[in-house]
Amino acid sequence: MLDKVLIANRGEIALRVLRACKELGIKTVAVHSVADRDLMHVRLSDESVCVGPPSPSESYLNIPAIISAMEVTDADAVHPGYGFLSENSDFAEQVENSGFIFIGPSAETIRLMGDKVSAIEVMREAGVPTVPGSNGPLDDNKERTLSLAKEIGYPVIIKAAAGGGGRGMRVVHNEAALLKAIYVTQTEAKSFFGDGTVYLEKFLENPRHVEIQVIGDGKGNAICLGDRDCSLQRRHQKVIEEAPAPGIPDAVRKEVWETCIKACENLNYRGAGTLEFLYEDERFYFIEMNTRVQVEHPVTEMVTGVDIVKEQLLIAGGQPLSIRQEDIRITGHAFECRINAEDPNTFLPSPGEVKMFHAPGGPGIRVDSHLYSGYKVPPYYDSLIAKLISYGMDREQALTRMEIALDEMLIDGIRSNIPLHKDLVRDAEFQKGGVNIHYLEQKLKLRS
Repeated sequence: MLDKVLIANRGEIALRVLRACKELGIKTVAVHSVADRDLMHVRLSDESVCVGPPSPSESYLNIPAIISAMEVTDADAVHPGYGFLSENSDFAEQVENSGFIFIGPSAETIRLMGDKVSAIEVMREAGVPTVPGSNGPLDDNKERTLSLAKEIGYPVIIKAAAGGGGRGMRVVHNEAALLKAIYVTQTEAKSFFGDGTVYLEKFLENPRHVEIQVIGDGKGNAICLGDRDCSLQRRHQKVIEEAPAPGIPDAVRKEVWETCIKACENLNYRGAGTLEFLYEDERFYFIEMNTRVQVEHPVTEMVTGVDIVKEQLLIAGGQPLSIRQEDIRITGHAFECRINAEDPNTFLPSPGEVKMFHAPGGPGIRVDSHLYSGYKVPPYYDSLIAKLISYGMDREQALTRMEIALDEMLIDGIRSNIPLHKDLVRDAEFQKGGVNIHYLEQKLKLRS
């Protein structure tokens, strides 16, 4: 068992990790920027260390400062949460080279899955279905590229191998625009990610975004905790997630779960991970793997009863998986609304003092948030301030409970996107289940 864990993150996920550590009797160290000294998890941790100014590059992304904090506090391990350094293979490597434990996959696995081209190759070898495409990076042979795109069929999408967060992607609808689009995407990728490698795929026009949650012990054993639908998105950023994904035939679902388990076993995958897919016409197409805990992990926890963060900690401490695949049961339904400090109409950030915060309650309601009355939301970081999760015995009950909870939730002093969520959970098409990834963008266009 780990003795002391440094939490290299902030906000709700840092508090989530701290709670799991406390349950397991693990001591905690909170690192924070100058702007975050009043965060709830900093107040509750056994120790805290300031690692720099408000700018993330000088604090939460400052690898030497975080490793130094581990050294001075005698921490055993570091939990990176999500974002920041969570998928930084160099950080994972430096942590382990310094004699500490990185709570997550090996640096080699992070590096392999962080490159979308190599990730697709690994998944294809394991039998995981992938989107028809170039099956590797595009080279300088223009004739071959034009021929490949024609064979796949337009529209196609050009993607940066090192891309993420909606950047480094460009849809092309005809041959005349292809070569210029490749050049522009390569240039953009080089600028944003330091790597101009791009690849080509068939562009699916009306897919859903469905992801599969896995956990591996790093010794060739892995389990699947089911799927989530994350199709309600704005600018490639998820807004509402649910588990399980509605309307997927059991046989199709079972087959993709099994291939995901096989892929993780082949990788000797360690810790929590998520395989992301596009789903269209009862077919799954792998797009990428996230080698960390996801923002939306609570909906999976609600329908399986498995504490994903505790599993991460146990595995990092050398323990085997605490549950077998045959013991996993998906029961009921869960939703998560991402509550952001932003204007619900313009989506501009809304930092400032929270004059009053009231969390909703009742059967099946969970709130993951670092907010409290008097807390000042800083302007330097992601606008996520809370995750509101509802659970019910079926999708209808879970959605009704979410409606009630959104009406109860109060955040005064700053603006939030709660009004948007109220609108979405009452939306007739969303209530039916199975909207595609373009639905929210189209709805917002009609509203404006």
